[in-house]
Amino acid sequence: MHLWSAFLKSILDHQWYQQWFTILFGKEAKDSDLIFSAGLLETILITNIVCGSHDLPPLPKWLRILVLKYLARLACMKKSCDKNFEVSCLAKMLRCEEGQSGPTYDSLQEVIDKKSFRPSVNLSSPTITNISFTLYAILGVNEKAQILTTFLWLRLYWFHEFLIWDPEACDGITKISLPVKDLWTPDIIVYEFVDDDVSQACPYVYVNHTGHIRYDRMLRLVSACNLQIFSFPFDIQNCSFTFGSYMHTIKDVRVSPALSFKEMTGNSKRYLQASGEWEMVVILGDADILNFGIDEWDIITFWVVIKRRPILYVVNLIIPSSFLMIIDIMSFYLPPHSVDRSSFKMTLILGYTVFLLIMNDLLPSTANGTPLIGIYFSVCLALMTISLLETVLITCVLHHNSMKYREVPHWVQVLVMRFIARLICYSFPEDPLAKLEGKQETNPWVVQPSQSTSSQQTSTNASGSITLDVPELRQISQDLREMNTYLSILRKEDHLQNQWCHVGYILDFLLFRIYLLIITGYALVIICMWCIWMNQ
Repeated sequence: MHLWSAFLKSILDHQWYQQWFTILFGKEAKDSDLIFSAGLLETILITNIVCGSHDLPPLPKWLRILVLKYLARLACMKKSCDKNFEVSCLAKMLRCEEGQSGPTYDSLQEVIDKKSFRPSVNLSSPTITNISFTLYAILGVNEKAQILTTFLWLRLYWFHEFLIWDPEACDGITKISLPVKDLWTPDIIVYEFVDDDVSQACPYVYVNHTGHIRYDRMLRLVSACNLQIFSFPFDIQNCSFTFGSYMHTIKDVRVSPALSFKEMTGNSKRYLQASGEWEMVVILGDADILNFGIDEWDIITFWVVIKRRPILYVVNLIIPSSFLMIIDIMSFYLPPHSVDRSSFKMTLILGYTVFLLIMNDLLPSTANGTPLIGIYFSVCLALMTISLLETVLITCVLHHNSMKYREVPHWVQVLVMRFIARLICYSFPEDPLAKLEGKQETNPWVVQPSQSTSSQQTSTNASGSITLDVPELRQISQDLREMNTYLSILRKEDHLQNQWCHVGYILDFLLFRIYLLIITGYALVIICMWCIWMNQ
């Protein structure tokens, strides 16, 4: 409006208009008449252009050059313009001179002198800042401190209303670079930032002839992140980066994404494809308003979803532990009453403990929880200890109780030798000595009466049988009875020992199958977690 007012006023100042006005109205044109006429013509012309712009064809090139190049330069360089009008002209167009590429240094210096002020002619309209970034590298993940260290390529766009020029008047220059310290920049920060930025700052920005500024910089971002390590090493982390102005409220600075989240994800995947143990999944985002007291800040939150490559931990942790557990499982096939079995299990537990101490640095540790693989190792160590205790128990049952010739308690016979034996399908072997006990033994020295006893003395006992009353035979019979009694005691001891052996074998089979079931369950959990990780 000011441009058209100045242009029409310059036309109305000419002498031919003065003569035309005298002939038409019969008096000389005064300044008030000139201003009134200029305002009337300006209103009619601007109303026609604005209201009929929907039906008009595209702006012709000659009209654009005439109005935006020559008339704008003429209006901005007239000495009759007041100070406010000069500021408005400067906000819309920088000056260019012939023989010089780009805007003049004087016009740029005038903008640089105003770097302390937000580049907006109307301060009630906020400056819109567009943000995009590329996740170049993941430098570290500190699970204990809950800190994620990343390296970003950050790009900011914003509109500078005082840095606009006509490229045709400036020798075709459409883009220049200026020092970032000489221009106003939005105070965009990351709210999750917890450490100083030690990355190298870019000292320049690119300024387009339309007034749009592009600022690229490298950012080493040390941010707080709620890391969930329960499914380590098959974990997937979701960390947020919240960008927003530190001081300017929503009335002064607005933020929005410069690229779509799909494009940002694709750019980040190209650089993170072969970078360390982490893999990019997706980048999501959402714009929101932060309320704090009576003020509001415009923010945009990016959720960076990454997942860990578990092959290192599978090779160094899970596979060696699985080998040790397989060896411990195979140790159950050693004889339970063998002393070598206990020694072997003690050596195996010692080796597993040393393995856990060496691999302790690879396991993450937090105060919030323990990863599942840590629970797996603890359970494996506990199971190995239980297997050693089971071996000690079985040895005690087989040697201590059986050597004292104690009877197997009734509740043990019912619980172990009946229910548990049926549960694990234990089959008792046949005892040949037990069959002999069922047979009634006869006295070999009892002789039936006969007629050939002429020279020997005979005696008849109460049962009617005749026994030989010879002293030597009586001594032999007594010795045989003692031997029979001793053999009966040995058979009874052997029978008790067999019963305790069966109790020990049944308990050994039961604990072995429980042990094997738990190990198989943990192995299936690890395999399922790996399959889920592969499908995500």
